[in-house]
Amino acid sequence: MKKYIISKLFLYRYRFHFGYALLALAFVFLVLALPEISTHGLSEAEMQSAVDSYNLHLSSITSSNLIDLPYHILQKLSILAFGFTTFAIKLPSIIIATGLGFLLVLILNRWFKSNVALLSSILTILSIPFLYLAGSGTPEIMVVFWPSLLLWLGSKIQGERKPRASFCFIFAFILLFSIFTPHMIYLAIFIVLYVLMNPHLRFTVKNLPKLPFASFCLIIVLGLIVLILNFITNPNIAIKLFFAEDLSFGSYFNNIGSSLSPFFSWNNSSEGVYLTPLIGLPMLFLAFTGLFSTVKSFFASRNSIATYLIVFTLFISGFSPDSALLLIIPLSILVAHGLKYVLEKWYGLFPENPYARIFGIVPISTFIIIMIVSGLSHFIFGYRYTPAVANCFNNDLELVTELDPETVLIIEPDTLNYNFYKAYEDRTHRVTVLTPKSENLPKNFATIGKLTFEEKSPLKSSALQEIITSPKSTNSDRIYLYTEKPTKTE
Repeated sequence: MKKYIISKLFLYRYRFHFGYALLALAFVFLVLALPEISTHGLSEAEMQSAVDSYNLHLSSITSSNLIDLPYHILQKLSILAFGFTTFAIKLPSIIIATGLGFLLVLILNRWFKSNVALLSSILTILSIPFLYLAGSGTPEIMVVFWPSLLLWLGSKIQGERKPRASFCFIFAFILLFSIFTPHMIYLAIFIVLYVLMNPHLRFTVKNLPKLPFASFCLIIVLGLIVLILNFITNPNIAIKLFFAEDLSFGSYFNNIGSSLSPFFSWNNSSEGVYLTPLIGLPMLFLAFTGLFSTVKSFFASRNSIATYLIVFTLFISGFSPDSALLLIIPLSILVAHGLKYVLEKWYGLFPENPYARIFGIVPISTFIIIMIVSGLSHFIFGYRYTPAVANCFNNDLELVTELDPETVLIIEPDTLNYNFYKAYEDRTHRVTVLTPKSENLPKNFATIGKLTFEEKSPLKSSALQEIITSPKSTNSDRIYLYTEKPTKTE
């Protein structure tokens, strides 16, 4: 009777809806407040991405500049709409991360019970690597987004007796778009090999309707033709999509080691944008528990996918260590398996005792809350106070925005700063960007970082007036303001 009354309660019936609503609110708050919480500014990769996006034009697209095109289009639209700001540069990743989180929730709900799916979704979406991707204004997030989207679409095809033709078309187009992200062409090869090795998927492919399957093959063939034509007109694209510049046999394995280092290192002794460890010990424990608990049912789709994705991630990490963040997907699946195993074992001890089942919620909930709070505090304070990580970012853009609108910036040519602030000048018209060898150099100007002027340079006659600093442990002096030296009067 009491069980019947509890099941009729409003909060009980909609407990999972409230859980996902709270997760969505927490994620949106964290992402939007990210610049204020962690104050890590922009990295060099984000500045380069902003330059590439702003300089993107129709002529560059037609001249075979298709690498990470969807992301750069979205980032350019964001800059045009909201100005050349830190928020505008990061907004595309925030939007894509929101979609990525939604996809992970859908995938986990499709494969696991609601309680396991909710807990594993919370642990994944509020983890350090996921929040880093959401707050990084680079196309790096696409390496995780494309496989997640394809995985969900594949589950809609494989999990139905009569798959909709629309899902087959969408899957083909998404697969086509994904191959223009570096090293994602191996994902297409991986999918083909995975289908051939998995008996369940071979059965699904054999029973697909003829028209959707033929259309799928046609779209893929047309995409490969476009890719080959781009390789012919621009051979550098092939190097960027398949391999990496200056890659050797030895460096390939070194890249794999460096890609795994942020996941298992417990100190930030070497400079890098990743706060170590990216995954805490409790989450790794759940993942390993999930891995060992699924050995007997390896060929079930959700079990083998996690293993194959780990192997695939290690393979492409040899070309680009940043691709190791793709481990988010298999980790989320294995963590869900681990939680499922723990809950089943606990409830199996007391199958008929409702008090034991209720009591089991207390330690499990406490464990989950401690994991979330410790991870968030590590992320927020780590990016603020860990020197090796914090110094990889700068807030120069905010400092430049506060300068007088008629300020002249003197920056060395052919550098990232020059290209970045030249784009900033073109978009905002707030400052003028010149090089030390420009004609008609001003007497009053500013530099980002201290420059050494030549003896014959007209800038040599200017005197340092003010230094604008940044709250960093090193290189805190960011902008130098110069003014004309006063003439000596007798």
